[in-house]
Amino acid sequence: MRLSAEKARARLDAEVHGVLCTLHPERGPDPQPVVYAVSGDGHIGVPIDRVKPKRSSRLQREDNLESDPRASLLIEHWDSEDWSRLWWVRARLEHVDDPPETLTDELADRLSRTVPQYADKPFHKVLVCRIVDVTGWAASDSA
Repeated sequence: MRLSAEKARARLDAEVHGVLCTLHPERGPDPQPVVYAVSGDGHIGVPIDRVKPKRSSRLQREDNLESDPRASLLIEHWDSEDWSRLWWVRARLEHVDDPPETLTDELADRLSRTVPQYADKPFHKVLVCRIVDVTGWAASDSA
């Protein structure tokens, strides 16, 4: 059953992990697992941190968003034993190239409160995207 926009948004707000899909100019869809935070005014922040090893602090998702600002974030719940508990939510996003510092700070603060490894805000930067719309599905009312 389709989730209302309000229920889908509530699930998006309640989670911290999903799959961000940007568009690579040649390969097309380029999904990556990410942690994220949602601001009060409808933006999502995805950190680029100094915690996990990387070849560079500039990631492919940044290049992808620079060439095409469209993205999606997918979150879901899977239960192999009880399919009545399955659900997913997809947020359609648009990258914000030069977000206000107050918004970036708000998202960094939210990340530091919800992800223990980010308590000290070890970020190179926080990618910011505006939520364009949110859709979702659940197998049942109790999912």
